[in-house]
Amino acid sequence: MKKLLLLAAFSALLFACGGAQQEDQQSENSETTDSKPEAAASPDGVGKFKDVQIPATLDAAMAEKGKSVYEVKCSSCHKLTDERLVGPGWKDVTKRNTAAWIMNFTTNVDEMLNTDPKAQAQLEICLVRMPNQNLSDDDARHVYEFMRQNDGIK
Repeated sequence: MKKLLLLAAFSALLFACGGAQQEDQQSENSETTDSKPEAAASPDGVGKFKDVQIPATLDAAMAEKGKSVYEVKCSSCHKLTDERLVGPGWKDVTKRNTAAWIMNFTTNVDEMLNTDPKAQAQLEICLVRMPNQNLSDDDARHVYEFMRQNDGIK
């Protein structure tokens, strides 16, 4: 059993390190060819959500739906505190990121990780790409409202 766990841990480490080497090689190639301009940082990230208007008061029904989505799709990697599990903790996440950025990240994970500097910086810390959870736009909005509730918005 110990050998199996050790093998799994080594494989995960090798996979994480191998991805970084591949990214380094891609960066070197793009620097020499200049074929792809570097993405400009946007407070809203990359995706369809732009300047999302959020009311000052919490929508409890939305937050409850968001909690259900969190429990099914998010809780195995994210804690509601500032503690990192696989992904970062969610405490104060709505104070650090715009609603549009969070909703773009949760619905457009791959493109955000490939082009958004803030998402890429988070990936460097966590070393694991967030899998696409196929959240609908409504799910993303509900999860955002649950995050607000977690951050103390009433």
